[in-house]
Amino acid sequence: MIWKIRRNIVSFDRAILMGVLNITPDSFSDGGHFLDPQAAYARALQMIQEGADILDLGAESTRPGAEPVKAKDELERLLPVVTLLQKEKRVPISIDTVKPEVAKKCLEAGADIINDVSGLKRSGVEMAKVVQRFGAGLVLMHSRGTPETMHALTNYKDMIAEILEELRESVEIAAKAGVEHGQILIDPGLGFSKTAEQNLEILRSLKAFQGLGFPVMLGPSRKSFLGYVTGREVGEREFGTAACVALAVEQGVQILRVHEVKAMRDVIRTTEAIKKIKPVA
Repeated sequence: MIWKIRRNIVSFDRAILMGVLNITPDSFSDGGHFLDPQAAYARALQMIQEGADILDLGAESTRPGAEPVKAKDELERLLPVVTLLQKEKRVPISIDTVKPEVAKKCLEAGADIINDVSGLKRSGVEMAKVVQRFGAGLVLMHSRGTPETMHALTNYKDMIAEILEELRESVEIAAKAGVEHGQILIDPGLGFSKTAEQNLEILRSLKAFQGLGFPVMLGPSRKSFLGYVTGREVGEREFGTAACVALAVEQGVQILRVHEVKAMRDVIRTTEAIKKIKPVA
């Protein structure tokens, strides 16, 4: 299975790490730490050195209850960092946004992937057309509503089946806009319009998402359901995250989106060694 990312092809002979870089004042984990472009740039280089295969830059918090950010503010946070990273261009750059105008400007600046947490349900065909125009990679994540409303949208009769169907709807929007099958990656959306117990059910059912025929990404890192399980605060959830990463690799998930790259690289290498997948140096 491959993933087309603009000028590059990613082949999934091993699990890939996507390092999270929140250029925000209010993200649940590292909000405010990397608002300065130079601080964000330094953190990006650190994550690359630690083993990040992709960097995921976000400038609007998607935590439950977060207020929306104007496109202008999002771009003022993102573009300086994307520009700085073009000097390095060691790994692909993903942009976590639901705004087509933000996606367009960032892709023009050299980004490679759009990570749409709404699965095109909020951004719509306009976002899909931007992705198609640039030949960018596209992450379609499952969620319902907005960060302000998603906590009230957790009623499912058959959760896994409904998530799969809603992801198929997202894929259909992309396909109608001309986005190729090979550009798409899917994400079941841990923490988005799901309760803690529902997140655990997703983790037990990851192989079901492989059946859609696209690479699968998972973002368990430091999320609140881990606090529910362990009783730990956000900064103390790396062992819980590690358990999810190991489980995901065992079930064949291709991309893990994490904050702590160095530790999770070791988790992946160890899990793949147990599975007899040859590690990459």
